[in-house]
Amino acid sequence: MNPTPRLVEPAQPAFDSIEDILTDLAAGKMVVIVDDEDRENEGDLLMAADKVRPEDINFMARFGRGLICLTLTRERCTQLRLPLMVSDTASGAPTSPSLSKRPKASPPASRPTTARTPCAQR
Repeated sequence: MNPTPRLVEPAQPAFDSIEDILTDLAAGKMVVIVDDEDRENEGDLLMAADKVRPEDINFMARFGRGLICLTLTRERCTQLRLPLMVSDTASGAPTSPSLSKRPKASPPASRPTTARTPCAQR
């Protein structure tokens, strides 16, 4: 006799608490932060800047396949003379992305150099 098939509800993804995430970040771990599926429905790799190692940058560049970003204060951006990517942030987003002023002729940065950059910006 064949058993009647059961319908199984898909499990909801389990998310860590904010406290657990902060503990992991303080320990130098990389975490994935996701936004709402009704928004961009994507994830970002996140680490504390002072804990970043060349291996972490390599992982982000190789598997994350996106921009490697660093959060800086307005004052630090002014010191580094970083221009804003956009001048109009009327989208309601509280962020103002900026670009580095790396000369076009310079060679690509090595992973160790890229990893030292976040630590130097503290």
